[in-house]
Amino acid sequence: MSVGIDAHAPLRRISVCVDDFGLHDGINQAVFALLAMGRVQAVSAMVGGVAWKQGARELRGIDAQQAEVGLHLDLTECPLHPKLRFTHRQLLVRASLRQLDAQALEAEFHAQLDAFELAMGRAPVYVDGHQHVHQLPIIRDVLLRVIQQRYAQAMPWLRSTRSAPQAAHLDRRTQLKSHIIAVLGHHAISTRARALGLQQNRHLLGVYEFSGDAQGYGKRMQCWLAAAADGDVLMCHPALTAPASDAIAAARQVEYAVLSAAAFDTWLAAAKLRLLPMRQILASPQR
Repeated sequence: MSVGIDAHAPLRRISVCVDDFGLHDGINQAVFALLAMGRVQAVSAMVGGVAWKQGARELRGIDAQQAEVGLHLDLTECPLHPKLRFTHRQLLVRASLRQLDAQALEAEFHAQLDAFELAMGRAPVYVDGHQHVHQLPIIRDVLLRVIQQRYAQAMPWLRSTRSAPQAAHLDRRTQLKSHIIAVLGHHAISTRARALGLQQNRHLLGVYEFSGDAQGYGKRMQCWLAAAADGDVLMCHPALTAPASDAIAAARQVEYAVLSAAAFDTWLAAAKLRLLPMRQILASPQR
């Protein structure tokens, strides 16, 4: 778990991002509690979720200097047009075979962005994807085109799924999962994003199998923090409570217990990390 940390180097900066805001109230409650503790710098909003509209009213008041709010593009949980809801496996197959309807996707992406802007009164600071769907073939092309159309004068940043170095992974299983996620589209979307002037985080931390207890997740967290590079995003999925229909309900509550624990600040200090919104980090990259 230990990696070499230069005691004289400047503090590395990362953003902790909670995914799935709006999916249910237990996630929303966890987000507001963690925001109050200063543990979260990005909130990814699922605008088709049953708790989105209610949660957005409170989220709207969060200062962007404290935490950024982005669109969690969704095609597998609760998209706004039910005919575009796929299982993750179905979406992977259809995207790979280029069997997705680009026109329907474009309408869905505009609808999700419209819903975000209506509730928040502003554009998303960034865009990512539920189950990383934003980087898949066809989807990525349509998404980047929509972003260009809507936000050419003030581009959001875009989540990169680039896998972190080996030291960031507690075991080979999660290292493999992290690499598979990146292989599904990181290079293609990042190449296009750079050409269009969209900024991205450096690596994606937080990938694991959604299993284990708080002690196990705490070990993973310490590993991610110790190995984090300046500009990384650490994604997480906490909830105070979760309905039985939530496939990762137990993991969400474990994550909240670890993220809200007093030890988290100790781990940050040991890793010489500073938590900041990603746009602030991207504005002054370390060399």
